[in-house]
Amino acid sequence: NNAGSWVEFSTADERNGRGYFIKSAKPSTKYLFVFHEWWGLNDYIMNEVEHWSKELPGVNVIALDLYDGKVATTREAASEFMQAADELRIRSIIQGAAEWAGGKAEIATIGWCFGGGWSMQTALQIDNQAIGCVIYYGMPEQDSTVLKGLNCKVLGIFAENDKWINRKVVGQYEQAMNALKKPYDTYWYKADHAFANPSNPIFNEAATEDAFQKTRQFLHQVFD
Repeated sequence: NNAGSWVEFSTADERNGRGYFIKSAKPSTKYLFVFHEWWGLNDYIMNEVEHWSKELPGVNVIALDLYDGKVATTREAASEFMQAADELRIRSIIQGAAEWAGGKAEIATIGWCFGGGWSMQTALQIDNQAIGCVIYYGMPEQDSTVLKGLNCKVLGIFAENDKWINRKVVGQYEQAMNALKKPYDTYWYKADHAFANPSNPIFNEAATEDAFQKTRQFLHQVFD
């Protein structure tokens, strides 16, 4: 049974954070933190949690709710929620989740679009507890003074037709990573932003499947 349940954890700003969680079958200090798109923590993200929990049986999987319960069903609302998202609150949620997982937790991160950017920011924020970071067409960190603090390998999945997270943006991140000799892999797909979301009209099944295999291999490696 791979259905998850909602858990709450305390945060420094004294409002509980919450997440959709599936505990590993056997006790484990390995965690995968999952980050939602600009829509919020919806069914697609819950399915991803269930999916990765089956795929990585020795790993605890939790999707963090960065919107505190808000879920958008229209692009307008999603855009509004993303604009209104408070960085300090989000960092407080991430910190609370890391403390809830515990000081011994080894944490990998994965996220899509808005959550792709937060997957990387989380890997930076949790410092030595980070063991791997997957970013699907999210904003990569480009500042080398920030990237200096990155302690894990990054897998980047990007879309050729993405007007926002484009080759220039990703190129700046790669340049900074190269200068710092940080390990990363980048893959480009002939697809559009958010191509891996099955509810998206531009869903690209072939690209999604290939990206999934690469992600799967990457996560099995970091958790081994």
